[in-house]
Amino acid sequence: MELGISFEKILLIGLIAVLLVGPERLPRYAESVAKLARRAGEFLRDTKSRVRDEMGPEIDDVDWRKLDPRQYDPRRIIRDALFEDDSAPTPAAAATVVAEPSPTPPSVPMRIPRTRPEFSRTSPPPFDAEAT
Repeated sequence: MELGISFEKILLIGLIAVLLVGPERLPRYAESVAKLARRAGEFLRDTKSRVRDEMGPEIDDVDWRKLDPRQYDPRRIIRDALFEDDSAPTPAAAATVVAEPSPTPPSVPMRIPRTRPEFSRTSPPPFDAEAT
């Protein structure tokens, strides 16, 4: 993971920290940073061992690069989904559809008029306290 921090920038940050902290407090801060780094390493090792214990030996067989979401191109996924034609009839099925006309013409759906409820100060709209 690239954070845009080069060695020169890290060296400059360290030099500014040394100047701000001062020589009398620098050993104490260096020791606390070393302890923090040691605890972070122990935490990582413990986490790896716990995951390995819980997942079992099959965790070594997992190809983690294949599960990386950065490798997928959204344009390719959408293009494949749009041009995928699973529901297209086979030529034999299309011939049977053409050979057998439908016995009745499709009916026009009946329109149901919608009535709009009238709300006023005396009859406010319903309110769901859990939805807000």
